[in-house]
This record gives sequence, structure tokens and C-alpha cells, in this order.
Amino acid sequence: MASSIPQVIIGFTFLALLSSLQLSIVMGDDNLIIQTCKHTQIFKLCLSTLQSDPRSKSEDVAGLGLIVVDAIKKNINVGINQIKLLQHSSPRLIKPLSSCLDNYEFVLSDLVPETEQAIRGVPKFAEDGMVGTAQVADSCKSAFGSSVSPICALNTRIRDLAVVARAIIRNLL
Repeated sequence: MASSIPQVIIGFTFLALLSSLQLSIVMGDDNLIIQTCKHTQIFKLCLSTLQSDPRSKSEDVAGLGLIVVDAIKKNINVGINQIKLLQHSSPRLIKPLSSCLDNYEFVLSDLVPETEQAIRGVPKFAEDGMVGTAQVADSCKSAFGSSVSPICALNTRIRDLAVVARAIIRNLL
């Protein structure tokens, strides 16, 4: 029985060491997320977007940027679906919604792929893609003129995510 006590102590020591190592790895990943988000203008959105995606725990700064770009894609797809539903609801909304639809499809077909391809190679081009994405969201919002946009909150979220992604990408320049 005396010989099993050292084995138990060694086992507990090993588990404690392993637990502290895992904790430091997780904290290190959270530190990268926090430090990265501190370099953005919208800290809370950056933090919530990255912390809600399990991939962020194992990514570098470029990978964190790509996670935000993925969030943009998801929001744009939601927007496209909303626009398609709303286009038939009011004749006065047809033109601005069509404009938004065309612009968001452009983001998905051109700007997002440009950003995804360039982020690990030529980050300046990735930054340009996110600048364009923010401009598209602003353009969509202004297409409604003085009318209240039925997708205003979504436009704002897409624009803000593009601003966050751009700030993350700027860390790579």
C-alpha cells in the first residue's frame, strides 16, 4: 500500500500540471483575441464574434480576421434572404432593396473571396475588400433615402463587422 501512495501523488501532480497547461493555452488564446480586439474600433462586437466561434481558440491573427469575414458572409446571406422576402411587400421598397441585393451579391462574389485569398498573402488587398464591404453596407443604407430601411440593423451590423475585420487585417500590414 505504501508503494501506491507515490503513484497517486505522481498521478495528481500530473493531472494538476496538465490542467494548468490547458488553462494557460486557453488563456493565451483568449489573450490573443482580447489583444486583437483592442486594436479595433468596436471591441465588444469583435470580442463577441470571435469568442462565439470555437475556431478562434486555435487561430492566429489572420485566422481571427477570417472568422470575422465568415460572420460577414453569414449576415449578408441573412440579408439577401430578407431582401428577397421584402421585395414583394411594398412597391416603394423594390428599387432600394434591389440595389442592396445587387451590392450584397457583389460582396459575396468578389470582395469576400478577395479578402479570403489575400489575408495571408497580401493583406492590403484583404483590407481593401473590407473597406469595400463597409461602403456597400453604407450604400445600401443610403439607398432608402429618408425612408426607414427594413434592413437597417443588418446593414449596420455588416458595416461594423467589416470595420472590425479591416482593423484586424491592419495588424497584418
